[in-house]
Amino acid sequence: MTCQEDTPTKTVLIVDDVSENLDILKEILAPCYRVQVATKGRLALKIAVSPTPPDLILLDVMMPEMDGYEVCRVLKQDVRTWDIPILFVTAKSKEENEIKGFDLGAADYLVKPVSPSIVRARVKTHLALHDQRKLLADQVAVRTAQLMIQNIELEEIRQEVIRQLGRAAEYRDNETGMHVMRMSRYVQLLALHAGLSEPEAKHLMLAAPMHDLGKIGIPDHILLKPSKLTGEEWCVMQTHCEMGYQIIGSQKSAILTLGGLIAQTHHEKWNGCGYPKRLAGETIPMPGRLTAIGDVFDALTSVRPYKKAWSVDEALNMIAKEAGEHFDPGLAEIFVGLKSGIVEIMERYQEQTA
Repeated sequence: MTCQEDTPTKTVLIVDDVSENLDILKEILAPCYRVQVATKGRLALKIAVSPTPPDLILLDVMMPEMDGYEVCRVLKQDVRTWDIPILFVTAKSKEENEIKGFDLGAADYLVKPVSPSIVRARVKTHLALHDQRKLLADQVAVRTAQLMIQNIELEEIRQEVIRQLGRAAEYRDNETGMHVMRMSRYVQLLALHAGLSEPEAKHLMLAAPMHDLGKIGIPDHILLKPSKLTGEEWCVMQTHCEMGYQIIGSQKSAILTLGGLIAQTHHEKWNGCGYPKRLAGETIPMPGRLTAIGDVFDALTSVRPYKKAWSVDEALNMIAKEAGEHFDPGLAEIFVGLKSGIVEIMERYQEQTA
């Protein structure tokens, strides 16, 4: 018999306790494959997990100490060897014996006395099938990795678009671009300590920068007015909450939906004197209550053309004073107790706010 390949590249392990059976199978396969032999099941297991494992195993059923069924069971339970094709070679041709072998994970059955042409054909077929499965698995793994990378990139792009959407209003106001960065992290910090989960707090951090998006629609002579607004002008300014909500609109994105809710409710007050709907107490959605504290605190501690920055203690004292009036009293108390974390956020972004 001749093979297409001059140098065999595949290894077949033959396991049988009868030397004559080993010699027969070795003679059949040696022209086309590298052949390893084992006369005991335990030796076969050692060879299978060696640095040079076989590509396929021909396994006798009736062997002392450990029969072929047990060897197959062990191989199929080991992550190092579970995918090696196993072909039982046995004189036991009853249907129940074959079913048992297939249940254990065997790929095929060869009945003694073997036919050389059938042995070669079955070995060749199962090696080819194994190669195809391995190739497909490798392709799936590569594609899965590529999709994971693409998903990460898409998520990063999505989050950056949302951040820039939140900063859009800042370019028309006296706020600095870092206001939304600091404020959103104050909100995240407060949310975590108020009992929200890490994913919920992160969503708030991503959505909070959209709180003043509606200012895009406020005329410059009102938005940028250096002096106090008239009553009529103040009414126009207050429309930025509903305007931000309408700009974001109805979205499938949970973060955008959350951003719309924050835009609409972050100027509501606990005592019901806020705007635009004069909601009070817990009728104000939690995201709005959280954002109100982070937004006001950062505004107080930031330099503006019309005012100096307040100290951290001054701003926290004001938050505490307004608990139960402007702010949710429970959240205000938690926020005041987070001074060290608040200062850390301020210091992390202060260099970029000059």
